[in-house]
Amino acid sequence: MKEKIYTTKKLGIPMLFTVILMFAVSLTALIIGISHFTYCEDNALPVQPLYTCLFIFGIVLIVISCILCAGFKLLNPNEALVLNLFGKYKGTIKEAGFYYVNPFCVSFNPASNTKLRQSDDVGADKKVDIQNVQQVNTSKKISLKMMTLSNNKQKINDCLGNPIEIGIAVIWKVVDTAKAVFSVDNYKEFLSLQCDAALREIVRTYPYDVAPDVDTTGDGVADDGSLRGSSEIVAAKIKAEIQKRVSEAGLEIVEARITYLAYAPEIAAAMLQRQQASAIVDARKLIVDGAVGMVQMALESLDENKIVELDDERKAAMVSNLLVVLCGSHDAQPVVNSGSLY
Repeated sequence: MKEKIYTTKKLGIPMLFTVILMFAVSLTALIIGISHFTYCEDNALPVQPLYTCLFIFGIVLIVISCILCAGFKLLNPNEALVLNLFGKYKGTIKEAGFYYVNPFCVSFNPASNTKLRQSDDVGADKKVDIQNVQQVNTSKKISLKMMTLSNNKQKINDCLGNPIEIGIAVIWKVVDTAKAVFSVDNYKEFLSLQCDAALREIVRTYPYDVAPDVDTTGDGVADDGSLRGSSEIVAAKIKAEIQKRVSEAGLEIVEARITYLAYAPEIAAAMLQRQQASAIVDARKLIVDGAVGMVQMALESLDENKIVELDDERKAAMVSNLLVVLCGSHDAQPVVNSGSLY
């Protein structure tokens, strides 16, 4: 269903004065009619048809005034109101103002009672006070503001089969009120479910950390993509996947971000040891490479300056001692050698 803007003038203020005037006239007619009935009863005078008609007119006018009061609609900025007349979609009011519409038009918003972990409903602690619940239940307006949806953390297996916990925050807004209201049963619940499905679809194509022989782009070539190292790319893919799923509901995904990422508790300790071991190996490799360069520089400096002439055996002993000193994790203990190797 295509959205159409409800074309009507903002007749709220003129109609408000008209309804007030009708109430005043109806109350005056009722007072005059009732007072005449009381006077006739006390004085045993016949009731004149004029006052009877005036009394009936007052009752009819006050009933009509009450019915007309249902047509007043107040709309704040960045809000929309979907109007439905006897099961037929009449249009959407989007411009802020005080309107008067057909009093038999009803506001339609099936997601008005839905409470999610998002900026427009409730907080992350899932606690709702009575006042907020009443506001949600009575308002049928659709917010056009950008809202943030933070779903619960999910446990998903990455492409290597490792269970991870991941959470995302999605910034979204309603762009087509007709689709949001009539194309899906509840657009808020629909968005929440599609966010979970899209997250699982994208996460299972990436490893948590960089792994060899893994293709994350689908081009058949292994790359360095990972959830931890390519968070911007992963977030962009999650956003595109969610947008593809919720376009039919008239929703626009502004941004999607990863808010939580960690290994599942059952393998977190083992993966931490693995990361620590990898870091230690990389650090040792760097130390050894630096130590070899320093030993080479020391030997070349001794040869160039003719400080001492060393044969192969003494060079081997010197290289061994220097590597032990430079690669050791403890301070070297000085040893005084007063003799000779031979």
